[in-house]
Amino acid sequence: MITVIGHDGSPLPEPARQALAEAALVVGGARHLAALPVPETARTVVMGDVTAALEEIGEQAEKTGGVVVVASGDPGFFGIVRALRERGHRVRVLPAISSVAAAFARAGLPWDDALVVSAHGRELRRAVNACRAHPKVAVLTGPGAGPAELGRALFPQHPRVFVVCEDLGGPHERVVRCRPAEATTRPWRDPNVVLVLDETRPAAPRGWIAGARPGPDRWALPEEAFEHRGSVVTKAEVRAFALARLGPRIGDLIWDVGAGSGSVAIECARFGAAAIAVERDADSCERIRRNVRAHGVRVAVSRGRAPAVLEHLPDPDAVFVGGGGPQVVRACAARALRTVVVALASLERVRPTLDALTAEGLTAQAVQLQAARLAPLPGDVHRLAATNPVFVVWGDRNPAPLPSPPASPSRRPQTLAPLPETDQ
Repeated sequence: MITVIGHDGSPLPEPARQALAEAALVVGGARHLAALPVPETARTVVMGDVTAALEEIGEQAEKTGGVVVVASGDPGFFGIVRALRERGHRVRVLPAISSVAAAFARAGLPWDDALVVSAHGRELRRAVNACRAHPKVAVLTGPGAGPAELGRALFPQHPRVFVVCEDLGGPHERVVRCRPAEATTRPWRDPNVVLVLDETRPAAPRGWIAGARPGPDRWALPEEAFEHRGSVVTKAEVRAFALARLGPRIGDLIWDVGAGSGSVAIECARFGAAAIAVERDADSCERIRRNVRAHGVRVAVSRGRAPAVLEHLPDPDAVFVGGGGPQVVRACAARALRTVVVALASLERVRPTLDALTAEGLTAQAVQLQAARLAPLPGDVHRLAATNPVFVVWGDRNPAPLPSPPASPSRRPQTLAPLPETDQ
């Protein structure tokens, strides 16, 4: 049994003090080892190289036990408990207040509606995309992924308020409220937690589930759900297929190029992804903004002509192209990290689009979609009204192999026990 103690700067409870007093090996950060009553008889290991520290823990646990690991806050929340369990260790956890709970407490804010993401040893861009899309995000930071880097990524397109909480519970605790631009110009102490707040959006209603709100109750909304010009809107059936190929999710950034009404970008934002709608027409951009407000989501609108305007945008995970030729498709494919989906009205454009995708290393496929909708006729009867066919071409970068279905287990004949007799 390995004892894991969470430390938040407050005095240790008696079970934690007793575990330390009996420890043969104590592992933790340098500041933890300096701040806690580690017995002189115990060997100590500074948690710098986590892999090496885990090896030391494993060796000591096999010998005589008496291992104590000290971590910040709640070690079961993005902490060392996961790594210990993955190595098969049994652990007793004595947690303290998590750094996220402490940060929101210092800010005087509820946090059951907050999205919590970690950029510590992880890709910063996913945390940034979460901050683009959601109004209340707590970011666990790390070297190279701190308040300054977050500020540079969000300023000036995404006005936010930062609450930077440094050294929570430690001797150098400081809570600073600032704008992203200011965060890029100041030095910050590690460790820290950054609360990224969009105070222009109304407070979330009282909910039943912690974290970001659940996904939409339905998608592929009817065309009537969007203001559009002359029926220039991606049809619901095509949008449903495009969303399935785009796979928008929290942490993703989606481009909607040639956005028209912005319907695809809005639907992606409803799934929790960050979205940018690209349009060259000023009236269309205003129409997109009205649609965005009507659906209560966040979508950035970039006015300009593709592909030139794309040079100023951050790299997307996936792109939907609703307008533009092969040059635009290829520019999108060169930047997309995962997928590009293109909707086409004419058959002649399918081959150049496939070539543009494959030229940038994507595995391309295509399908024709045509729906026939039920339409009423006089006399309480109906007919099928065909919509115009649409060709959807998509390309995936390094598509993951699909899992093989499990083999059907051979079933042995079973003999059922007789039912007990009952009096009639």
